[in-house]
Amino acid sequence: MSKVIAVVGSYRKGGNTDTVVEAILDGAREKGAQTQTIHLIERPLEFCTNCRQCTQSAGEERGKCVQQDGLEALLAEIDAADAVVLASPVNCGNVTAIFRRFMERLIGGGRWPWGQPSPKIRKMPPGRKAVLVATSAMPGFLIPLATGTANALRMTARLLGVKPVGKLWIGLSGQEPHHALSARNRERARRLGWKLA
Repeated sequence: MSKVIAVVGSYRKGGNTDTVVEAILDGAREKGAQTQTIHLIERPLEFCTNCRQCTQSAGEERGKCVQQDGLEALLAEIDAADAVVLASPVNCGNVTAIFRRFMERLIGGGRWPWGQPSPKIRKMPPGRKAVLVATSAMPGFLIPLATGTANALRMTARLLGVKPVGKLWIGLSGQEPHHALSARNRERARRLGWKLA
């Protein structure tokens, strides 16, 4: 049985982003997958201090952060999954600050020895898949064009060693407090879940 884990960077549980993620996980469960949702707002994660110690270790294994918080336990959960959903609302033109905090803590997925001009992404084991999700009050087609959200989600996937096999940009979701997911988008989400299972 495969495992699909969702990492959600929303500040509100049960909101628009959760609705989309749950529809994807429903599809994965239909195909026999075990699923789990992680709400980053509930996890003890400190801010990256940009000390770059995690980027100094040799080899392809992700470098360990020197901070003692919930990051390593969170990464162990994600690494144990066969597929990942990375989801965030658009907030001020990008992923939320809580998602960004998580993303910045993943820099150990790169190797950047002192004296080198740029980092190199470590090669993670192949075969793990991801779906990228963003919700916004603006039209969905503008999410990758007018915000940095799509790039942030792609970078997070790369640092986690998962390959995006689909994306879902849900727009006009801020028109009311509890936006209903359209039948068309629910079906798209369900089919993405099938791809992850």
